[in-house]
Amino acid sequence: MQRAPHHRSRSRRRGLAATLGVGALTVSLLGGANTASAGVPPPEPKATTLSLPSPPGGKNVKVLVFHGSATAESPLVNAGIQAVETIGLTGPVSGRFATEATDDASVFTDAGRLGKYNAVVFLTGGGDVLDPEQEAGLEQYMEAGGGFVGVHDAARTEPYSDWFTGLIGARPTGAPSTVQRAVIEVGDRQHPATKSLPLQWKRPDKWFNWAVNPSGSVHTVARLKETSYKPVSGANGWDKPISWCRDYDGGRSFYTGMGGTVDSFSETDFRDHLRGALAWTSRISRADCKATINANYTAERVTQPNQPGQNDQIGEPHGLVTAPDGRVFYIGRGGADNTKPVITDWNNPDVGKGNGEIHVFDPKTKKVSLAGALSVFGNKGGGDELTKNEEGLLGIELDPAFASNGWVYLHYTPHSQINRETRVGDRRVSRFTFNFTTNKLNLASEKVLLKWPVQIHSCCHSGGGMSWDSKGNLYIATGDNNSSGFSGGYSGNNPQPNYKGLSFADARRTSGNTNNLNGKILRIKPTKSGSYTIPEGNLFTGEEPDEGGGKTRGEIYVMGVRNPARIFVDKKTDTLYAGWVGPDAGTPSTTWGPAKYDTFAAITKAGNHGWPFCMGNNQPYRDRGLADPSKPLGWYNCAAPKNESPNNDGLVNLPPVTPNTIWYSPQGGGPDFPRDASGLPSYKLEEQKLLMPWLKGGGQATMNGPVYRFDAATASTVKWPSYWDGKWFVGDFYDGDQPRHAVLTDPKTVGKGGIPVHAESLKKIIPVGNNGIRNLMDWKFAPDGSLYVLDYGRGFFTSDSRSALWHITYKGGEATPSADQLARKAAQ
Repeated sequence: MQRAPHHRSRSRRRGLAATLGVGALTVSLLGGANTASAGVPPPEPKATTLSLPSPPGGKNVKVLVFHGSATAESPLVNAGIQAVETIGLTGPVSGRFATEATDDASVFTDAGRLGKYNAVVFLTGGGDVLDPEQEAGLEQYMEAGGGFVGVHDAARTEPYSDWFTGLIGARPTGAPSTVQRAVIEVGDRQHPATKSLPLQWKRPDKWFNWAVNPSGSVHTVARLKETSYKPVSGANGWDKPISWCRDYDGGRSFYTGMGGTVDSFSETDFRDHLRGALAWTSRISRADCKATINANYTAERVTQPNQPGQNDQIGEPHGLVTAPDGRVFYIGRGGADNTKPVITDWNNPDVGKGNGEIHVFDPKTKKVSLAGALSVFGNKGGGDELTKNEEGLLGIELDPAFASNGWVYLHYTPHSQINRETRVGDRRVSRFTFNFTTNKLNLASEKVLLKWPVQIHSCCHSGGGMSWDSKGNLYIATGDNNSSGFSGGYSGNNPQPNYKGLSFADARRTSGNTNNLNGKILRIKPTKSGSYTIPEGNLFTGEEPDEGGGKTRGEIYVMGVRNPARIFVDKKTDTLYAGWVGPDAGTPSTTWGPAKYDTFAAITKAGNHGWPFCMGNNQPYRDRGLADPSKPLGWYNCAAPKNESPNNDGLVNLPPVTPNTIWYSPQGGGPDFPRDASGLPSYKLEEQKLLMPWLKGGGQATMNGPVYRFDAATASTVKWPSYWDGKWFVGDFYDGDQPRHAVLTDPKTVGKGGIPVHAESLKKIIPVGNNGIRNLMDWKFAPDGSLYVLDYGRGFFTSDSRSALWHITYKGGEATPSADQLARKAAQ
């Protein structure tokens, strides 16, 4: 390694630093971009013209470490130089490089020298270290395609330069914290700077706060978990990037807020982090630093408002699925056009009668067609829970061989099968055949695979989602078919309310009942004849001898769910992802148990997920008895729950409860409490700890999303990048503080109650607000890798002018540098 002379004691300060007093200079070193308020106007940059090769550097890769300082040289410099030098001399030969170091800023106006470096590392200690001509030289270096790596205090360098602020990506608000051990969430599992790091990287350093959060304008590769240490005042919150990158002004820029201690540079993981950053910036390897930049996505509404008196574009949005040829099938639950009356009188044969509509959007023609409509029960409008109803057309899936057989599966409640005397309906999953020429469903082709009774006297919680696994098994989500009232917003376990002897407020009759198909996720294997078989590995065989036999259903894969409107099976892993809405209590109760928890679960095997006995990470509710439901009985045992409801005709002794992955209340995400010796949470609000600070609710309704799988084989120009591969999309019907995030789970704990290790907001990519997607109802990726989203609209139990199908596409382009600009052809 060659080092230029070290001018350790400078007699001059360049640019603005020369005009500042000591106090102002100190402010500039600590205050970052905010120091422009010191009253000194930025200088006009001097013109400079460098004849630089494009891109700079070559196959004999060289990296320049610049460590100029406006004050005494930092003790970090020697450790940083040695680390970069060691990185360049070790590892695979294809990734090695030579290192030179200097504190002489004239290098940035020396084209013959600067043009030899593939990347420049700033180990600067802050302050104004470049005069305007030198900064212009660095700018031209980047414009020519150079690479830049900034480490820790580099964010405090050139505090008056907007261009340098953009190069870095963010400025600190002041001095960093003391050295503290903290957790870093490593969300990018593909970038060479992070792919080999732990999902949760624990290490000591000095931690900055940022004046402006760079999320969305840079690509964050690692985020600092602020709850894992004590930040200085002005903390940023859950979304705190610590390392990021982006293509900037023609070149590549990488910055890490780590490296604030001498010991950092001797850490193996930190050196690997720098190695990957240098590989990308010096053009040894490619990387995608565009994937989470908001401006790289376009959200377009693709359906128009319905014509007056018609549902020609969309029904009451309730679900979508994409076909292999790109067409989008989406369903309307059954709410009427708001110009038409609804019938709520049970004496009228047409009570609750509506149309469950199936529309098809063709992205090639940009046209919508109505494929068909089923006469369904569920069109009763709004009102209280003894008036409104959530039945109707609830789910849609296409056969795995849809392209050749045209089979469409619909989950619905036919109006023709309701019993108005007992107020019981007939829920079913049926198969229909689609005509590709006419774009119509042949309604006469119906094959009823599965049907079961549902009470329809009272609303709510019908579920409806469906999904396939890789083995041809169909998963069917059913709601608890239970009233939200009569329990004060806590466990839906009031045994008293009934209509003609049929309970409608006791979810132990449904979700907690091993002999009832409501409040479950079923798993069946459809046959070509239109029937089904039961695959091995479900929760019950249907022939259990326990407690006398005849008390289980073999179709049940998951029990103990409340209202799983959306489910998704990742065919790569066959992990089932589901979300369900919680009850209505706004706060926890020391008498009755947890507040309303909306829930997401990553499910890797058959199990009991708790409702109405336990929620969240196995937080129990209190039991109720028939004699006086207002009097609390004992707490449920999540490890060995018992269903002792008088409305239960299944097993009393239930499978143990599997804790869930995500749960959130109005106070925030992942509420947890201290527990006593028996494991009972305190349920005291002042003792509540939030394990997932990235989300909270209020009015809340989970809308589970897909897991994205990147397809490198497709030539699509709109597909989401591979950064998102394997990430699980979780959302909420509402768009305030509720989740609309992509989360990453740990393979070691997923399905066992492990919470996500990383989450990032999608609210700027899938836009929220009244002119965006305010009421997210369903979302699925198409074969071309783009995302379709249903916005429910702004009313309830109907469609309105905001009910729409949206299309979210990516326009960021390929990873950089381009393949033909890699420094070494053999390097990957």
